[in-house]
Amino acid sequence: MAAVPGGPRSDPPAGARFFCTAGRGLEPFLTREVRARLAATQVEYISGKVFFTTCSDLNMLKKLKSAERLFLLIKKQLPLNVSSGSKGKIFNEMQRLINDDPESWLKAISIWKNLELDAKKEKLSQKDANPLKRKMGENDVIVAKKLKTEQMQEIRENKECQLEKQIEEETLEQGHRITKREEFLEDLQNDAVGTRTHSDLTFRVSCRCSGAIAKTFTAQEVGRVFGIALMKQFGWKADLRNPNLEVFIHLSDIYSVVGIPMFRVPLASRAYIKTAGLRSTTAWAMASVAEIKAGAFVLDPMCGLGTILLEAAKEWPDVYYVGADVSDSQLLGACDNLKAAGLKDKIELIKASVIELPLPSESVDTIISDIPFGKKFKLGEDIKSILQEMERVLHIGGTAVLLLSEDHCRRLRDHGGTSIPLNCREGHAGEPGSEECLNPEGKTGISDPVSPSFAASNQDSLDRMPPFGSLVPVECYKVSLGKTDAFMCKYKKLHSPGP
Repeated sequence: MAAVPGGPRSDPPAGARFFCTAGRGLEPFLTREVRARLAATQVEYISGKVFFTTCSDLNMLKKLKSAERLFLLIKKQLPLNVSSGSKGKIFNEMQRLINDDPESWLKAISIWKNLELDAKKEKLSQKDANPLKRKMGENDVIVAKKLKTEQMQEIRENKECQLEKQIEEETLEQGHRITKREEFLEDLQNDAVGTRTHSDLTFRVSCRCSGAIAKTFTAQEVGRVFGIALMKQFGWKADLRNPNLEVFIHLSDIYSVVGIPMFRVPLASRAYIKTAGLRSTTAWAMASVAEIKAGAFVLDPMCGLGTILLEAAKEWPDVYYVGADVSDSQLLGACDNLKAAGLKDKIELIKASVIELPLPSESVDTIISDIPFGKKFKLGEDIKSILQEMERVLHIGGTAVLLLSEDHCRRLRDHGGTSIPLNCREGHAGEPGSEECLNPEGKTGISDPVSPSFAASNQDSLDRMPPFGSLVPVECYKVSLGKTDAFMCKYKKLHSPGP
């Protein structure tokens, strides 16, 4: 995936540190993405989170596709030792996250305000430049009215007074608006450069506890402790309904993390998807490993609501996309999604069965598909027929990325076939399998190979996947779908299928 350059905007200071939450199993994809899209440095990941440093602005940060939520990092340190003392002692340890280093909090607030300032300035600039959102040419209207009164002065003396009064009122109103706008920008600038003490902030605390600490304290107890400490230290006022600032705290057995959510709506909630199907972050991750090239023919033979194709077309537009499904209701929902996303001319939808695709053999470059499973979809032995048809339409050297359940994998293993060494995993440069990350923060600044636990988990998943005819698995990732897990498997077609 190519890096996406940012526009000429005011950037946060060098060294602004962020973290994103990610679905379990998607951390390597997000690690790769922040490096490519944001030119991020000091990138590291742990289960469920990716930490990084970047100078990108909010508009660029908002373009992250494999992240759930984005936070400005305030503090990240070792976990609290909940077995070493009484509740009161542990509460004091929590408060030290604030009281021992108030400067890191004030620095983070200044960065946060700078980012908010840039976003508001840009929004205001767009509003001023958009003729549909304000009266066009107010100054021109005033000048035109003045000329009109001069030309018709002799024959409309009575109307002249009324018109001049109207012009005067409009001019004063416009001047008032300009003054208000300047005052607004001045206030924002004062906030951003830190000329105010931030004591006027209102806030609320969102807390998540896991591991041993969750067995000792409730999230409400922890949130109350942090809230009181923030009020005492900085003079902020608590507001649970509509605060200026939200403080997010996650205490676990691995780390203590404090951050500020940068957007109220999660990054994973795509504005361009009308009806959600597969989680958008998972759909994007599948497309990101599919080796999509310009001019390629990409097929989703069980497209459902079209989420995979939508995510792919948004990121790789110069491609011929086709979605097939046997369900009229699913195709109707997909069509609505394409219209809402403005991609109706980029993706073709056809009604067809996945085991009888109306396509020539070896005509497709890439297949990406979420193979349905669960109580609603009982494919059973059909999984073999499905893969056989995919194998037929995929050309030699083509790629198939499939999301499979544990039951699918078991049935494919039972299918048997010629044994091919599965340790032949391809190490394409830049793909998640060969990604690098940093050790946990505070230990080293040198890049090390991807976390051994993740690498071992993915290799184990790959080892469990047998080849299917000419389709050979080259990568496999175990990912969370919420209540259940699935396997994101990448296949390569090495030769034509046998008779």
